[in-house]
Amino acid sequence: MAGKAGRSGGARPTRELDPAKKRAPTLGERAQHGTDVRKEVAPEQHALFSAAQGRRDPVEILEQQGATRVPELVPIRYGRMLVSPFTFYRGAAAVMAADLAATPTSGLTVQLCGDAHLANFGLFASPERRLVFDVNDFDETHPGPWEWDVKRLAASLEVAARQNGFSGKQRRKIQLATVRRYQGAMRQFADMHELDLWYASTDTDRLPADLVARLTKPAKKKLERTLAKARTRDQYRSFKKLTAIVDGERRITADPPLIVPISELLPEMAAEQLELQLRGLLARYQHTLQPDRRALAQAFEFVDMARKVVGVGSVGTRCWILLMRGHGEGDPLFLQAKEAQRSVLAEYGGLGGPRFRNEGERVVDGQRLMQAASDILLGWETVQGIDGKTRDFYVRQLADWKGSFEIEGALPSGLAQYGQLCGWTLARAHARSGDRVAIASYLGDDSTFAHAIAEFSAAYADQNERDYAALEKAERDGRITARSGV
Repeated sequence: MAGKAGRSGGARPTRELDPAKKRAPTLGERAQHGTDVRKEVAPEQHALFSAAQGRRDPVEILEQQGATRVPELVPIRYGRMLVSPFTFYRGAAAVMAADLAATPTSGLTVQLCGDAHLANFGLFASPERRLVFDVNDFDETHPGPWEWDVKRLAASLEVAARQNGFSGKQRRKIQLATVRRYQGAMRQFADMHELDLWYASTDTDRLPADLVARLTKPAKKKLERTLAKARTRDQYRSFKKLTAIVDGERRITADPPLIVPISELLPEMAAEQLELQLRGLLARYQHTLQPDRRALAQAFEFVDMARKVVGVGSVGTRCWILLMRGHGEGDPLFLQAKEAQRSVLAEYGGLGGPRFRNEGERVVDGQRLMQAASDILLGWETVQGIDGKTRDFYVRQLADWKGSFEIEGALPSGLAQYGQLCGWTLARAHARSGDRVAIASYLGDDSTFAHAIAEFSAAYADQNERDYAALEKAERDGRITARSGV
């Protein structure tokens, strides 16, 4: 049943005119479209997963990605992926994208996160200075079938639950709770007015009451600690942690290989050239901001920059942190300029779809479309490196009230509740770009889809363990070099 993507012609967004009728489809027509798709690609078919004939070697896929990255950082990526099957899963979005392309798909299209595993949801500050919970990684965002994100999230919960030693019954309960929450949320959003949907968010002051009510006292205290800790992770904390006075000037301090100031990374002439190029990037990036935010960005002057290693799957892509100064020494701003490469969904998923002039713009557009509230300084630009190669970047604040769920040590009930929160959040993100009425109609009220995804997740977690073992073997055989403990 592979190759069904696009069979239904994709979802027609509510604002798109029917070419034949010269008008937008009615709610009834959109619901019928979802019902028709359900008949052609039954929800239970999403349970299917087996390694496709001719499946690419997962290590080869990772090596192909490494060929475009900073060579001395690629071993760190492998080292981080080899910590556990879960960290491997985090870094193997490209591997799963290739696998998802061979699975049955509904053809109902949304803006995908592209890497919607449970660690890519978290806390951050909204422009109104409220702490919100949302999807927070968009390096792989791209249009595609909505169920690909659901499968990526659900399989991550299965992998994490296995790592925590949960039983098969406990793992299935987590899966069903998460997917049923997505399903119920999509029905809720299908009934919403357009503006009500657009303003829907997961403000931590208004977390879903049914989830909070089921939290035990220790869980509630843990949640309160996480929220309080997130509010301390701001520009001032980064300023104190990452900088020091050097020869009378404020500079980013070195912590190699994770943070390397440009003055220590390159010879003096090359460092000056790269700094000049990134100053140009900053100036051009500001023109991707709306005018009021551009005025804010222009109020800061450049001070220093350093290369920074981030994440698991992103390790090796070029990432710079830039220290800026506003109204005096005590008014810092840290920006992060991160390389944006082609989405793995476009690379391995066979989706086609739009081609972007700038991959950074792709990331920013996807983030703004999926998130209820995005960083006010989120923008993009292209820069030519000292090697003469042109690369795309997106720019955002380095830290602004950042917090995340602690996976290790989580209880089954806690992981289930977190999965439900992720499910609700993902459904809202998908509802903003896709035909939520058709998707809700496709899902229906029964648990067929949830059980199918639970089956898929168990099968894919098995495959993930085999792929993790393949990377371990590649290191033992000397095919790859891994640097652990970094």
